[in-house]
Amino acid sequence: LVVKLWRGVVRVVAPLARKASDLAMAPYARAEKGYLRLLPGALRRPWLVLGLAAAAFVATLLAVPMLGADLIPQLAQDRFEMTVKLPAGTPLAQTDGLVRELQLKHGKDDGIASLYGVSGSGTRLDANPTESGENIGKLTVVMAGGGNEKIEAAQTERMRSTMAAHPGVQVDFARPALFSFSTPLEVELRGQDLAELERAGQKLAAMLRTNPHYADVKSTVEEGFPEIQIRFDQERAGALGLTTRQIADVIVKKVRGDVATRYSFRDRKIDVLVRAQQSDRASVEDIRRLIVNPGSSKPVRLSSVAEVIATTGPSEIHRADQTRVAIVSASLRDIDLGGAMREVGQMVRADPLAAGVGMHIGGQGEELAESVKALLFAFGLAIFLVYLVMASQFESLLHPFVILFTIPLAMVGAVLALLLTGKPVSVVVFIGLILLVGLVTKNAIILIDKVNQLREEGVAKREALVEGARSRLRPIIMTTLCTLFGFLPLAIAMGEGAEVRAPMAITVIGGLLVSTLLTLLVIPVVYDLLDRRADGYYLERGRRMHRRARPAGDDQVALESA
Repeated sequence: LVVKLWRGVVRVVAPLARKASDLAMAPYARAEKGYLRLLPGALRRPWLVLGLAAAAFVATLLAVPMLGADLIPQLAQDRFEMTVKLPAGTPLAQTDGLVRELQLKHGKDDGIASLYGVSGSGTRLDANPTESGENIGKLTVVMAGGGNEKIEAAQTERMRSTMAAHPGVQVDFARPALFSFSTPLEVELRGQDLAELERAGQKLAAMLRTNPHYADVKSTVEEGFPEIQIRFDQERAGALGLTTRQIADVIVKKVRGDVATRYSFRDRKIDVLVRAQQSDRASVEDIRRLIVNPGSSKPVRLSSVAEVIATTGPSEIHRADQTRVAIVSASLRDIDLGGAMREVGQMVRADPLAAGVGMHIGGQGEELAESVKALLFAFGLAIFLVYLVMASQFESLLHPFVILFTIPLAMVGAVLALLLTGKPVSVVVFIGLILLVGLVTKNAIILIDKVNQLREEGVAKREALVEGARSRLRPIIMTTLCTLFGFLPLAIAMGEGAEVRAPMAITVIGGLLVSTLLTLLVIPVVYDLLDRRADGYYLERGRRMHRRARPAGDDQVALESA
């Protein structure tokens, strides 16, 4: 009964399966038929085929600058940070007022889940006073639904528009640091003359602020913190029996204070800070009147042994290779990193900054240049290793060289795919190119190996090329489609972190697809032009291999018989 049921199912299903198979294979049959009409014509016109391939490769090289360049694709996160820096010396209350204004105005914006801020950041006794103080406020914006790059960019523009009403405030936007990268654009100005360096830094910062491609421009030669400088008259102090160290210690204790003891309260130790009253240290005149020898029968005021002046100190002092350096940094807006580097160079050449001031672009631009150099070396090394492996397998130096022609063809497809999707060149794209070296040579290896087998069997070169291409068309298409479908989910850019993976997948898909299509025509043509050995050479080589293989087979048969 089971057998009868099975036979009945087979009689019903088999015709349907054959019909479905015929329908599925119809596109392949048409493709094979068209390919077999096209290939002989390509072999008859080799220079036309190679000329078109070379033109496509040259056009690809010319199109590369149009792609732009970035160190790594921007990764969408669910939050970003905004830092506002008011003029040095701004009281905490004014900073807090600005932070609250931003919270009230943008806390209910579309796409924002929450917005919270901190007014003031550390004290000026911190290790890095330029990034801390009562004049600095920080806001963290949490995006609803995880956010995306477009929504985040729109929100930052809205907040920048609000800050346009506060021209004296510096603004900086940043994402949480997943990777340790520098500021997108950092321009280092180097020179020995501090005044010239300051003018050059201020001029470049002004040029960047007037350009819509740059935002959050900062300079290390900006106005520093207000400070009170005390310049001692050592001769006068010595005549009064005082040293500068003693005077400095007294002033520090009276102005900043000194922890005299600790008060114990409910298992806690509370510092007791002793210093002069606020009214005795509220102004420069109050500082001048401070007594520097307390307990003495003849009180001495600070103004008697030192000059006290109010001034502004430098915010930061940078040096590199024993040379003064000013750093102008900026975030990028609607421009890639490579384009920004070229544009800044053109701006400075059109309007030189100052005599004796050199310029060097650092930040992510410098990291990008170093990464590209290392990845180009890896790309070349991959090609060399692939050539060595193929040379050992084919026992020929010519055939691996023919197979390597697939790599320029892959470059054509990779650049075309990046242009169509609007993706810039990045470290991730270079990783995709290195992957392509191994993937695209696979198809040519399958084709050339079959052609050599046919020639060793006595088939003429042209006939072997056509027959080898026909018999290897199906496996080439199948392996290519399997690889393309495997990379397709990465290219669609779904899920967290997809922005980083997508450029690599797009590079592989474009390069492999175009390389496969062109390989089926270009590789047979190149083989036909470069391989000038007679058909008899391959026939004799096949006979030698057969004779070497036959004794081993006879020995195996004899061993099994024994």
